[in-house]
Amino acid sequence: MSPGTAGAKACKLFSAIIAITSLRGTCAEPVHITGIWFNPMRWSHFILLQCLLVVIVGGIVYIHKDRVTVIKTPPASLAQWYKPENKRQVWLHTMFKLRREMQAVQFYADNKDAKHLEKWVALLSEHYLKTGEMVPEWQKKLNMEAITDLQESASSHRYQDVSHALDDLSESCEACHKDYRAITATMYRAPDFSLMEISPSILLEAHMEELTRQVNQIKIAFEDGMKDLALSSLSDLEQGINTLGETCSTCHKKDTKVYPDDTINTTISSLGESLRTGTLKDQGRELGTLAVLACARCHGTHRIAYDTRQLFVDRQSWVELIKH
Repeated sequence: MSPGTAGAKACKLFSAIIAITSLRGTCAEPVHITGIWFNPMRWSHFILLQCLLVVIVGGIVYIHKDRVTVIKTPPASLAQWYKPENKRQVWLHTMFKLRREMQAVQFYADNKDAKHLEKWVALLSEHYLKTGEMVPEWQKKLNMEAITDLQESASSHRYQDVSHALDDLSESCEACHKDYRAITATMYRAPDFSLMEISPSILLEAHMEELTRQVNQIKIAFEDGMKDLALSSLSDLEQGINTLGETCSTCHKKDTKVYPDDTINTTISSLGESLRTGTLKDQGRELGTLAVLACARCHGTHRIAYDTRQLFVDRQSWVELIKH
């Protein structure tokens, strides 16, 4: 279809819509307008159906507003600037550059240092515009007016105007950060343990579940007076903790072993002694201390970040969404 034909068709359709709406549903017979047949009743039914769908969806969201959170997810093209698709966290370091360059621009504007000001404005402009090339979907979010004002003010040594343009630029940055910074950090910087292995046949998640069972087995055994079972379960737990520590060392590269540390090892020994000779209260206290030191502290950093990441990375199907 040629552009001229397409334009003519569009004009006819627009005229038809105006004509049909002017009928206000008074005519039930098909109408021939500008070469196109329309049925006003069917057209009104279609519009009514669309309005009804909007009302239903809006009503469902409103009814469940205490359980629904709307979050903007970043464009898929952003992934190429983060690990593992990239060797470096390029986008993150670009943000660091922009923050440093904005600080330098403000510093030299305050000190009326034209030479250094122009240098840092040029760097800031380059990296600011680069973000639109890196993620084309965000090109329209760039405040081109502010960056132009900043360049012109710096080149003409209007230092007060430089500060004003920088404020406008900061506002546009903050608006984007409000929508995307937290979700981007969660999706691309939080750890992914889903495929991590303790051994060639045991995934990390399965190993963690086994450690949880061992902790609970200790609790069950000493409450029911089964000292030998409690001690054997503690031995299994200690071995599992040490095995886990070898995996932790792949990321936490230090001269000393990060996990388990001396405090955890000391608590394991104290729990073992308590299981042999202590009271139920002593045993419960020692087990609780071990659970905090060996489990909760790491979960507070790693598990929360990982679980949150999975919420956004593992997209739910329509069936799951409807079920919820």
